[in-house]
Amino acid sequence: MEEVKNNGEAAEKQLNFIEEIIENDLASGRCTSVLTRFPPEPNGYLHIGHAKSICLNFGLAKKYGGKTNIRFDDTNPTKEDVEYVDSIKEDVKWLGFEWANEFYASDYFEQLYEWACVLIRKGLAYVDDQTQEEIRAGRGTVSTPGVNSPYRDRSVEENLTLFRQMREGRFKEGEKVLRAKIDMAHPNMLLRDPLMYRINYSHHHRTGNKWCIYPMYDFAHGQCDSIEHITHSICTLEFDVHRPLYDWFIEKLEIYPSHQYEFARLNLTYTVMSKRKLLELVKNGYVMGWDDPRMPTICGIRRRGYTPESIRLFAEKVGVAKRDNTIDLSLLEWCVREDLNRRSNRYMAVLNPVKLVITNWEKGRVEEFEAPLNPAEPDGAKRKIPFAGELYIERDDFMEEPPKKYFRLKPGGEVRLKYTYIVKCEEVIKDSDGNITEIRCTYDPASKPGAGEWRSVKGTIHWVSVADAEKLEVRLIDKLFTEPYMDSIEEGRDYKDYLNPDSMKVVSAYAEPALLKDESGIAVQFERVGYFVKDRDSVPGNPVFNKTAALKDTFKK
Repeated sequence: MEEVKNNGEAAEKQLNFIEEIIENDLASGRCTSVLTRFPPEPNGYLHIGHAKSICLNFGLAKKYGGKTNIRFDDTNPTKEDVEYVDSIKEDVKWLGFEWANEFYASDYFEQLYEWACVLIRKGLAYVDDQTQEEIRAGRGTVSTPGVNSPYRDRSVEENLTLFRQMREGRFKEGEKVLRAKIDMAHPNMLLRDPLMYRINYSHHHRTGNKWCIYPMYDFAHGQCDSIEHITHSICTLEFDVHRPLYDWFIEKLEIYPSHQYEFARLNLTYTVMSKRKLLELVKNGYVMGWDDPRMPTICGIRRRGYTPESIRLFAEKVGVAKRDNTIDLSLLEWCVREDLNRRSNRYMAVLNPVKLVITNWEKGRVEEFEAPLNPAEPDGAKRKIPFAGELYIERDDFMEEPPKKYFRLKPGGEVRLKYTYIVKCEEVIKDSDGNITEIRCTYDPASKPGAGEWRSVKGTIHWVSVADAEKLEVRLIDKLFTEPYMDSIEEGRDYKDYLNPDSMKVVSAYAEPALLKDESGIAVQFERVGYFVKDRDSVPGNPVFNKTAALKDTFKK
């Protein structure tokens, strides 16, 4: 892949370590094509970390002319639901990817059961009657070996019979499990006779009550990869200790040798990625739901106005690393700003209004000014903005006692009202509490753009005509947490102690009428304020907009 330098010369882009592996595998003939997979468990909504994995798996397959399967790891019916399956598929499609095949681990339950029987016949698996606590205690510690189960030396015939009876529902949950027979003294704790099957009588969202035994992740995952002939099984770094077990099952079953590779998971400042924690935030009402625009879920960032292009750009910028690190949230904001700056339509909206009255404006007179929807396309579509003698401006755009180099409106000072005339502040009206209620100005008719003599002033501010203003509900979205490194909070502290009480502020705002006719489908820019997107809570008479990102770039390149 090539990238273009600033001087126009082409330079070869450095391969990441997974790309190097793939190119070596193709060159050596280990594989002739690339087949990856995205294997989510349907027990919650996907988040920005999953988006990185999606972009990686689909992106690698696309680069090397291969394909990607989506496979739902539906081996735990207690926590899984079709709602999550549907949301996951929607998220993958929204990111711009199409899978070659849609599979489920439950598609392979019969084959997995038969393979478990193969391992029993080989003397490599046994039924254990110990309780979960006894099994855990018997595993030992990192520094001390485990002890063999008293049921470890059951005969092949007895194990086959008991395992069949487990399938037939003859035992209670927790009464028996199937374990692999490896080595109770192995330095990798995961290879100390790991569980392969447990009994679970929960209703499964696809197979109903057909099965009451379910394979554990470590037994199902590698075998599912093998069935599909996945060439490169890409996981996050915490699964590197699982790889020897992944390889052990494939080797002992003598099946297609899929290979697992690990990359660093995505950690983001001011964010938690734990599904358990995100579920707690939803269930206990700390947020409005899985798609709350403050949430790191894909449906949440979509509702906030992030674009699929910006998420793919973010995944590219983060890259593929071998060591865990934490990415600054400002990089994600930079990516969406980079995308929206080129594509979003512009409108004027006032979020903290104060009235400005032009005293020398003819009563009842209305003008229309034309402005481009996107300055990047000056010859493109235009919008018409009504202008009259009473306007709203931002309260922050006026100061009675301004500091030096303050170029907005002040007593006796002049500014240009964007796209229109220059006005001069003549008088300030206050209420009995000393709050400013009205700013009275005069305008210079000769300062109209494209007419008379052009003169320049240092300040330009935005505005909305009072008579034509559309009232909005605006949600000012900020970081969900106050602590940047949520994975390293003090021991004994609850992560919820760091919830930001100001993560969402709701204000009433006013906008030019053309805003509500926008059908672009992406977030718009409120000029001089930031990027905002219309929310699904909008109803006739009460449009709601969520803040996507500020205009200011805080990312340190």
